[in-house]
Amino acid sequence: MTNFNDRERAEEAKYAMDEDTRFRVTARRNRLLGQWAADKMGLSAVEAEAYAKAVVQADFEEAGDEDVIRKLLGDLTSAGVDVSEGDIRAALEAKSAEARQALLG
Repeated sequence: MTNFNDRERAEEAKYAMDEDTRFRVTARRNRLLGQWAADKMGLSAVEAEAYAKAVVQADFEEAGDEDVIRKLLGDLTSAGVDVSEGDIRAALEAKSAEARQALLG
């Protein structure tokens, strides 16, 4: 019985660690995406950092990436940047790979 309990605890610990890693990768990806968008909008370094934090916060509005994409598309369009949803999705994928590489080696 202890082997089963040990395996169960190990699986729970692995699940918790995987969820934590997923959260950290997503948060870093969103920060990098915010910095990418801030660069496109020509924001200063201080404004870019604040904007990147706002993008990270925007991800907590609903599950999935649509809230982040909607925020970026609206903000970039309002700033007069010629960008499409496809451009943002491509940047999201690139920044996701960059964030995973930075966190996981």
